[in-house]
Amino acid sequence: MTARQKQMVRQTFEAIRHEAGPVATLFYGRLFELEPELRRMFPREIERQGLKLMEMLAAIVEHLDRLETLNPVLQAMGQRHAGYGVVERHYEIVDRALIWSLSQALDGGLDAEHKTAWHEVISYVATAMKEGANNSQSSRA
Repeated sequence: MTARQKQMVRQTFEAIRHEAGPVATLFYGRLFELEPELRRMFPREIERQGLKLMEMLAAIVEHLDRLETLNPVLQAMGQRHAGYGVVERHYEIVDRALIWSLSQALDGGLDAEHKTAWHEVISYVATAMKEGANNSQSSRA
């Protein structure tokens, strides 16, 4: 990621940070709209899960200059998610739902440059999580 992309992600996140609950609600609503089968992977009371999502996003944004330090956490999260039934194609759906949610939460939406910056972050996280999922599947074989 470029320094400019990191700054755009930071500014965008700061603009929605105080709306964590509603942003998470938007995200999960969109996620389940895009892929209804994912609903079964989540508890009925999704508010707690939404808080976890926003806490993880905050940690990611805080570590943008050193994302690699989060790799162990992200890989462990990928292992857990694989156990819940998350497969590779779900990561792209999460990307679409998150970008849409951020855009909805911001009055002016996200322009193409901001979307690209967020895609970079999400792609990094997804790659680390998939590595963790793959490592857990390899160790079971």
